[in-house]
Amino acid sequence: MLTGVGAAFIKEPIYGLPTDKTEEFLADGLGARYETGKERMTVVSMGTGTSIVKCDGDDIQHIGGIGIGGGTLMGLSRILLKTDDIKTISELANDGNIGKINVLIGDISPNPLSGLPMNAIASLFGNAQSDATREDIALGLIWMTLQSICSASILSSIGSGIKDFVMIGNLSRLPLCKKVFAATEDLYKVKFTIPKNSQFCTAIGAALKYTQKGK
Repeated sequence: MLTGVGAAFIKEPIYGLPTDKTEEFLADGLGARYETGKERMTVVSMGTGTSIVKCDGDDIQHIGGIGIGGGTLMGLSRILLKTDDIKTISELANDGNIGKINVLIGDISPNPLSGLPMNAIASLFGNAQSDATREDIALGLIWMTLQSICSASILSSIGSGIKDFVMIGNLSRLPLCKKVFAATEDLYKVKFTIPKNSQFCTAIGAALKYTQKGK
C-alpha cells in the first residue's frame, strides 16, 4: 500500500509485489483514529508542510493546511544556524532563552489583555537581536514552527466544536512539542494528543485501508 505525494511516481509492482494506493489524508485519519481510539478530532499531519484533516467517525475530510512544517524549520536552520540536522537543532534549543527572541504580552502591556495572559506571545521573533545566540535562534525557530501549526489547527476548527487535536508526523517527535502544546492548551482550552506511533500514523492508515478493501 502506497500513500503520500511520492506514491504518484510508482505505477508498477515493486520486487514483483503488487502495489495499490490510498489517499494520504484518508490514511492520516484512519491511522490517528486507530492509534487514539478517538472518533471525533482534528488530525494535524506535521511533515514538510502541515495538512489538517477533520475526522467525525467515518467522515474524514481534508480541510486545509499551511506551508509551515519540518521543511520550514530545516530551511531556516540551514540559513541561520548552518545546519539542518534536527537532532543538533533540538539540542541547541535546550539551552536557548525564548525571551531573547519573542515579544510577550508582558513586554508591551502592563496588564493582561482579554483572554491573553502576560506570558502569551505577541510577536514571534519580534524581540530578536543581531547578537542572538545559536541556542536562542534554534529555540525561536522551533517555537515559531510549532506555534504556527497549533494556531492554524485551532483556527481551522472554529465552528466545528472540536477541541481534540491529534498531532502526527515526524515533527511530532520533537521533545519541545510537549512544552509548546501545553502552553497552547492552557491558552485555548483544547487538547493536543501525540500518539505513541505518531510518526507512523499515515502508514498505519494505509494498511487499514488495505484491510477495508479486503473486506
